[in-house]
Amino acid sequence: MIVLASASPRRESLLRALWIEHHIIPSLVDEDGPFDGTTVGCAEALALRKATEVATRGVEGLIIGADTIVECGGRPLGKPKDRDEACRFLRLLSGGSHLVITGLALVRADDAATEIGHDVTEVRMRALTETEIDVYVQTGEPFDKAGGYAIQGAAESFIDGIKGSFTNVVGLPLGRLRALFLRFGIDPLQRQS
Repeated sequence: MIVLASASPRRESLLRALWIEHHIIPSLVDEDGPFDGTTVGCAEALALRKATEVATRGVEGLIIGADTIVECGGRPLGKPKDRDEACRFLRLLSGGSHLVITGLALVRADDAATEIGHDVTEVRMRALTETEIDVYVQTGEPFDKAGGYAIQGAAESFIDGIKGSFTNVVGLPLGRLRALFLRFGIDPLQRQS
């Protein structure tokens, strides 16, 4: 059994793209803790905490934890807490490049075997006007997204280009996830009949 420790519909949709049958059991881990260390280290640590927390609830199988953080100029940007922070994030990202880092953790519940990894994608955002930022924030889309935008949503029109995995920017890097599955001897591309 595969369990996704996330309520994110975007992650769930991407996991289905790998033909993986799974259950959803959202993690109860608080994501608002302080950022200690590198952004990569924080993303991996949060992903592991999420998967481990779900595993401690008596769940069987392999649990997937994921956490995405945007980094701009060395500064980590999580999910904006309010309208002002969403606008501030978008102004910071406007007209430049930033990194999207997703930490992944797979935890096998029966023996706590763990595989951890991450993916990094560089995203270039065109210069945004104050009107564009205001209208976008009013849609409500930025509020549950790292960095305050969704590349698969209306903010796609803000993006000049990416270097790396698109699915990483959405929140679940499928290439890296498959590599972690292979370490457990599972190949999602080998469909079960």
